[in-house]
Amino acid sequence: MVLAPMADVTDAAFRRIIAKYGKPDVVYTQFVSCDGLCSAGKKKLLVDLKFTAQERPIVAQFFGAKPANFYQCAKLAVALGFDGIDINMGCPDKAVCKQGAGAALIKNPKLAREIIRETKRGAGELPVSIKTRSGDTKDSLATWLPELLAETPAVVIIHARTRKEMSKVSANWDLIKQAVVIRNKMKSKTLIIGNGDVVGLDDAKKKVSETGCDGIMFGRAIFGNPWLFNKKIKPADITIEKKLKVMVEHTKLFEKLLMHPAGGGSASGGKNFAMMKKHYKAYVNGFDGAKELRMELMECDNAQEVEKIVLSFRTRLPRRGGGSGISRGSVS
Repeated sequence: MVLAPMADVTDAAFRRIIAKYGKPDVVYTQFVSCDGLCSAGKKKLLVDLKFTAQERPIVAQFFGAKPANFYQCAKLAVALGFDGIDINMGCPDKAVCKQGAGAALIKNPKLAREIIRETKRGAGELPVSIKTRSGDTKDSLATWLPELLAETPAVVIIHARTRKEMSKVSANWDLIKQAVVIRNKMKSKTLIIGNGDVVGLDDAKKKVSETGCDGIMFGRAIFGNPWLFNKKIKPADITIEKKLKVMVEHTKLFEKLLMHPAGGGSASGGKNFAMMKKHYKAYVNGFDGAKELRMELMECDNAQEVEKIVLSFRTRLPRRGGGSGISRGSVS
């Protein structure tokens, strides 16, 4: 059970929250540019590769289209103490694909294989995985996956959609089953992990049983639910109070770890507080007054303001059974 790499989501603050409240078997960083890490802008990007021992095992994900830079970044991952390295061959973003990176590599298997070889060369003993999609504009697993398996990566993670489909259609898990068949026919030892529209651990176990894949990667299901991987926590246990408490804690971590001291993004590599706000819609929903609270939170510029608004919301939230109200001590 794996936490997916998500741009501007699975940053250092978010991963620490996940590790604390519901740690998955493996954690992936958000993707980081190989070209950037091999340029004068390296220092600015290193913030995206911060991690703690609690997040282990943790895999660094890189994107790019230059094999030599992947070699250098693999060596960097080793030096930073990562437990694995992942090559992004699935991002459908136009700006990424324009560089020949991400999902664009599906159309260039020769370059893709060279990148895998150079990454493995720089990785030494670290396992190298690949996150990709089922194809570019149409399914091409029958030809694409064998190219990847020929380079013997430790893992191939398959998002069960094409680049063109992005996330606009339902994931096709028959493709994951097909990938397992291809892997088995090639007598490859590479693990196949499925990704796409998995809503919880029970759903994940069902998909493993139906497809024969070796694991599941979760993406959007983690939004607003850091307890997703926690087998001891039931949905009924996640009260409004708990969600808002963790939201404030998450916000404080984001500000402490990722923002420039003056607030907002800067040339020094600080993140803008607006990046944190994307999480508020996920944390704050499904209860009376949620919409109004979100609107207030979206006007905030720092963690102190967020905490103040949440404390104020306590006075407007009717007391309910099960401790769903908000107490000052629970937030601070």
